[in-house]
Amino acid sequence: MRYAPSIVPSDRLDRDIYLVLEDFGARAGCAWRETDEADTDRETVLRDILSGQYAYPLRIVVFNAIEGWSRDATADIADELAQRAADAAIASSPALQAFVESNATRPVAVQLALPLRGSNAT
Repeated sequence: MRYAPSIVPSDRLDRDIYLVLEDFGARAGCAWRETDEADTDRETVLRDILSGQYAYPLRIVVFNAIEGWSRDATADIADELAQRAADAAIASSPALQAFVESNATRPVAVQLALPLRGSNAT
């Protein structure tokens, strides 16, 4: 039997890919966010959640198609988000605060900062 090379470059798939399940509200429901292939790495997902690109993340899964595995990464991501927000004193949205409180497995030494609305303080 002849060997036919794959038309999909394997180096594009031989990496961990992170996808985010987001809650779009009662009318729209939950869906896996459509994401550009280049934005499915761990660092980009962390940065996008911290910056508010995902309003209500519910679940994060990671998989590697070449290695043939997948797992729930929600707790790992929540732990890292909590640590990064605490280390950098990043103001977190109520949705991010709820995501971390619901899913983090490690206690955070510092309370996440919440933005002050209508404050004139500098």
